[in-house]
Amino acid sequence: MKLTILGCYAATPRTFTNPTSQILEIKNRLFLIDCGEGTQVQLRKNKIRFSKINHIFISHLHGDHFFGLVGLVSTFTLLNRVTELHIYGPKGIQEIIKLQLRLSNSWTNYGLFFHELESLESEVIFEDEKVLVKTIPLKHRVYTNGFLFQEKIGERKLNLDAVQNYEIDTCYYQKIKNGKDITLEDGRVIENDKLTFDPIPAKSYAFCSDTAYHESILPIIENVDVLYHESTFLQSEENLAKKTLHSTAKEAAMIALKSNVKQLILGHYSTRYQNIELFKEEAETIFPEVLLADDGKSFEF
Repeated sequence: MKLTILGCYAATPRTFTNPTSQILEIKNRLFLIDCGEGTQVQLRKNKIRFSKINHIFISHLHGDHFFGLVGLVSTFTLLNRVTELHIYGPKGIQEIIKLQLRLSNSWTNYGLFFHELESLESEVIFEDEKVLVKTIPLKHRVYTNGFLFQEKIGERKLNLDAVQNYEIDTCYYQKIKNGKDITLEDGRVIENDKLTFDPIPAKSYAFCSDTAYHESILPIIENVDVLYHESTFLQSEENLAKKTLHSTAKEAAMIALKSNVKQLILGHYSTRYQNIELFKEEAETIFPEVLLADDGKSFEF
């Protein structure tokens, strides 16, 4: 997986910081997560191909997480897009976007499909042969979901030396990679684990922004490889975090620790702070594996 941070700051955009948006690349698929103001510019700066974005996930309907969406939808039309675009977000997102398109007479020339969410329980919202995406119900001032992206376990890897030693015809290779045993002409059954190696372990990524400290998400994100968790405030402003239903860096670290994730990425910083290193220092008092998101930064895992 490769995660590219397009924007990771709270509230309004500035000349040197951008609101929330990120690209997750999984097995040659690009998923856009949130679409704050300025996302198009950030996509261009980071040399990400617009045409590869077919699925957009919007966590909630606060402007710093979706005000860039209608612009991106319109730009796709100007670029003569023909591929379908699927948007997953809270109930109401279809009305918002279609109203803007209708009043500006800017209908798309490609299939635009909305998948509106309103469940308070985690649910599968996207699945194909390689990737599964589930919602992570969060606790915020409006209906909000995080998203859990999970690779599916791939095919087993052929042990070519073993396969050739048993003189197995190539027509059976796919069956072997699918995990099946093989019966030779003399009747011997060769167990699959003698012919293959384990597949590459599947990776997982959890996106959790915006939310107050919320232990109900622990079973959903347990053991994920990478957790992106909002840390709008430092613990010194804990009262503001509680008032606005956001989290502190310390609280994000507590979630990471209790869910046994491998890596924590902090983001969604309030622009009141001049030095984001303070977030890392605070979180590391609870959880050791902490990275800081920043605009234009990429992570591979």
